[in-house]
Amino acid sequence: MIADFLFVYGTLRPGHAGPMARRLRAEARHVGPAWAEGVLHRLGDYPGFTPGTDGMVLGDLFALMDANATLAWLDDYEECAAHSPQPHEYRRLSMMVKTPDGPVAAWIYAYARDPSGLPIIADGDFLASV
Repeated sequence: MIADFLFVYGTLRPGHAGPMARRLRAEARHVGPAWAEGVLHRLGDYPGFTPGTDGMVLGDLFALMDANATLAWLDDYEECAAHSPQPHEYRRLSMMVKTPDGPVAAWIYAYARDPSGLPIIADGDFLASV
């Protein structure tokens, strides 16, 4: 089953000026703020999300108009498509995120490598840390 929502926490958020953030805004409807349980790590000029109960990560929820098409180019962008070189840096998974209107199941790109030793974005808000 494919979720119709996507949770983004980094360079795909509406406050980021990158080309992929603009593309996502053009193809999906921004629903509003959302929070995911986990930790945000700094991976240079972009973040990586690790799910868990150690914190909350602020992001944005999008409703996907054409989930299959949007997720296909996002899988390519995040280099976790089946044809992407191994080992993948990210993996796409579905998890519950919190919104002002209640919990929602959404796709999220989680960091797939060992985060040990990576700096943590303590407040869980990537855009506030740049």
